[in-house]
Amino acid sequence: QVQLVESGGGLVQAGGSLRLSCAASGITFSNYNMAWFRQAPGKEREFVAAITWSGLSTRFADSVKGRFTIFRDNAKNTVYLQMMSLKPEDTAVYYCAADRGSRCYGGIPGQCDYWGQGTQVTVSS
Repeated sequence: QVQLVESGGGLVQAGGSLRLSCAASGITFSNYNMAWFRQAPGKEREFVAAITWSGLSTRFADSVKGRFTIFRDNAKNTVYLQMMSLKPEDTAVYYCAADRGSRCYGGIPGQCDYWGQGTQVTVSS
């Protein structure tokens, strides 16, 4: 049974930082590209960041470039999203996703194989 479990969300003031974690089980983690998406109330799920299975390549949404970092520890089956200089518009439920192909990495949520349950991030102004 595949499980992706996010943690690390919470309430933070604008300008603050949070680190999200996503722990995977039931898959050979090092074979999967990983991605983070987010969904704000009344909006569609949107791409945030992705990292290849090796960790050698990453990509980010324009809205978070320079503020967010994605990295992974294949020994711990975990991917992280380090978020800095948070803004109220970053408020959303954040989801991690796993995929062996390229389209989820490319930011297409419908192409991701597995999803976590999400973790709420709220940024107050």
